[in-house]
This record gives sequence, C-alpha cells and structure tokens, in this order.
Amino acid sequence: MIELIIAERCTHCGECAKICPSNVFDAKPNAPPVIARLEDCQTCFLCELYCKADALYVGADCETANSTTFEGAQASGTLGQYRRESGWDEFDGDARFANEHWRMESVFARARDLARNR
Repeated sequence: MIELIIAERCTHCGECAKICPSNVFDAKPNAPPVIARLEDCQTCFLCELYCKADALYVGADCETANSTTFEGAQASGTLGQYRRESGWDEFDGDARFANEHWRMESVFARARDLARNR
C-alpha cells in the first residue's frame, strides 16, 4: 500500500496520479500529490515504477499502511528498490525500444477513469 510521498524529492511531474489505476492520488499544481484515497490503493507499485525521483514508497502489505518514515525507508534500502530491480528504466533512451506499448498506459488510463466515475 502507498505509504509515503517524499516532498523534497518530488518533481511535481504528476505521473503517479496519472498512472494510478485506482485514482488514489490528487495531483496538485507545483506541489507533491496528495494521497487522497488510501483505502483504494491496490499495491500495484505502478506509482513507484513511474517515479524516477524515488519520491514514493509503496509497502508490500496491501491491507494496512504502516508508519514508514523517509529515514526508515532510506535506511532499509527499499526506497526505489522495486523500480530499480524490475529493470523498468533499462532501455530508457534506447531508440530501438521507443515503442512503450508494453507499459499498458491506455489500459491503466481506462481503469483510472472508471475509478473516478464510480
């Protein structure tokens, strides 16, 4: 479950709010997003995958949010671990792999729109 947004690292890109299939975040202009609907988090890790600044921490427990701090996540080495170990950025910038359909952005956009309209 999403546990932490690190404001100091956030670039205000809005990718987490854009990609979240459950509409958990509210994007704010020139500010970090707000975790507005924590109970809707599916623990899919998409927000963490798309956050190149490692400003988000998603805990593995999909039932309960723990009280994780930036210091605790950083000390454990788990901050940004999922994105790094998934190989998500492995081919970033390589023109041979410019087609990103495998990220299924349109599928998640439809899911997000459904979540917003319920």
